[in-house]
Amino acid sequence: MVNHSLGEFEQLVLLAILHVRDGAYAVPVRRVIEERTGRPVTRGALYTALERLDAKGLVRSKLGESTPERGGRPKRYFRVTAEGRAALRHSHATLTNMWHGLESELGRTS
Repeated sequence: MVNHSLGEFEQLVLLAILHVRDGAYAVPVRRVIEERTGRPVTRGALYTALERLDAKGLVRSKLGESTPERGGRPKRYFRVTAEGRAALRHSHATLTNMWHGLESELGRTS
């Protein structure tokens, strides 16, 4: 397995896809990130991240059925691959290790 280093936004996108589950296309993925982080997400940033994650093999996508409300265009659905899940676990473990022992330091107000 190749060890992929994940940026913060890449982690958010992967986690949002996992939260949405089977219906993970751009709109609900974006909504989950915005609701859970309180920060806006541009379509361009999301699509760039999805393309990058796909190129790394951390997500896979498939086209759904065409829909009239989308002008006949199909939705692209995303799923996190086994390698993507492993990258998230590695990232979580790395950050947990870095946080360990700093709880009191970071809890200080002065």
